[in-house]
Amino acid sequence: MRNRTWIASAGATVALVVATGLFVQALETGHGDGAGLRADPGRVPSVVAHVPTRHECVGHRPVGSLPAVDDGSPLERVLAHIDELARRKPYRTVFTGLSIDEDRQIANVWRVPSDTFDAAVCGSAVKGVTVRLYSTDVDRRTLDALSDRIADDIRRWDGTFRMREVGVDEQGFVLVGVDHPDKARPIIEKAYGKADSRYIKVVYVDQAVALDAG
Repeated sequence: MRNRTWIASAGATVALVVATGLFVQALETGHGDGAGLRADPGRVPSVVAHVPTRHECVGHRPVGSLPAVDDGSPLERVLAHIDELARRKPYRTVFTGLSIDEDRQIANVWRVPSDTFDAAVCGSAVKGVTVRLYSTDVDRRTLDALSDRIADDIRRWDGTFRMREVGVDEQGFVLVGVDHPDKARPIIEKAYGKADSRYIKVVYVDQAVALDAG
């Protein structure tokens, strides 16, 4: 599975690519751990309180009805169209994130429920592609702003714990990777307050390694 997530680390900025999903029958699902960060096995981390509902659509639209992009595959065409929708003004306060399962040709979309956005996304599903829609209560711009605030503090608590990675998870929260989650969690929750802390997930990560720019 690929995700479109940006991780800011103490040593480097790491880009991870993410994906999407659509709707035909209602199913219940829970949050999974985000890409690139390993959860602290000793404790369930703080995370968004809601459990997202999943809706699914199987594409019936002709593949050629969407412009060819990248490798021209049906899934890439759908992803490009959803990216375009997410940038439009009516949907900026709705879209949360995207991830894909290339093996099964599934696009996963997290969003604040919206009939018009859901209809637009489902309408982009072409033959061979399944789109799944998951419910959140926060949009991507809000998460990006919170992630930026936390990233600005990446050295703030050196000596107490080390913040190693910060990034937006497409499922509707900000992942904060640290060396000592039990120390970091209450400090971070206090620093950013209850309203924002419900969108913060503190997890353990190893020492960040800078990527080779070449």
